[in-house]
Amino acid sequence: MGKTAFIFPGQGSQYVGMGKDFYERFPLAAEVFTLAQEASGLPVAKICFEPNEEIHITKYTQIAMLAAEIAMLRVLEQEGIKAGAAAGLSLGEYGALAAAQAMSDRDLFSLVAKRGLYMQEAVPTGGAMTAVLGLNGDVVEAVCQEIQGQVGVANYNCPGQIVITGEQAAVDAAAQKLKEAGAKRCVPLQVSGPFHSPMLSGAGKKLEEALEGVEVFDPAIPYLANVTADYVTKKEEIKPLLARQVSASVKWQQTMERMIADGVTTFVEIGPGKTLSGFLRKIDKNIPCLHVEKAEDIAAVKEALA
Repeated sequence: MGKTAFIFPGQGSQYVGMGKDFYERFPLAAEVFTLAQEASGLPVAKICFEPNEEIHITKYTQIAMLAAEIAMLRVLEQEGIKAGAAAGLSLGEYGALAAAQAMSDRDLFSLVAKRGLYMQEAVPTGGAMTAVLGLNGDVVEAVCQEIQGQVGVANYNCPGQIVITGEQAAVDAAAQKLKEAGAKRCVPLQVSGPFHSPMLSGAGKKLEEALEGVEVFDPAIPYLANVTADYVTKKEEIKPLLARQVSASVKWQQTMERMIADGVTTFVEIGPGKTLSGFLRKIDKNIPCLHVEKAEDIAAVKEALA
């Protein structure tokens, strides 16, 4: 496996203007945004570039984020920058699929437009998510199991940062117990629903049906699935893992630790914000994470990887 891995952020780091300089400077990036619009039927460039509130609504956020990430990825590849592995956090896993050439870009955009819609439609009333700071996964899992109602781990982000998800009352009760167990803070997240919770299994079922008509390929480079924190190397594994991912825990810390153990010495975060770079500093501060968000970042990445 190569020493460089591409990683892709998930929903939450989006902002108006993401990917605009790529769109304006690189014809290939503009083609990606056009393809995203055609495949999704949504005004993706407008959502990404013009002031609007839709960019923070799940059914628009996901397709907009993916368009920006794949546009940046394709330009990087055009510039000769390659990776030996890929991974992405939640929605970002679809960026990893693009890097691994495990699905066509058109199918990825069509699928993610549906994923965003299904997740938004499946959001039950009374769902919530809270970030738990300062405790390890074992403690958080044990407390969640003691609580009446639906609550569990959504994300294992990095040491000392775990996100819980589920019914509002159960999440609040768990947060109180976690503070008593030594959590430094429990911070409610401004999200539209209890993502990566069994409460969204209906969205996963719809996504599974949508996946039936999609052609998948053996990954050209290995990518790691959120659900297992393990490599996906065969096309038969892809669809079941994507369907499960909507309502299962995201094992991001475990994913990064696996790649580091297997010899990845440099990560390149592709997309808006530096969320994953921040997580990596807490996972292993000795591993560099380069970042591609603006067109001028390409030259710095090329130089660092030379």
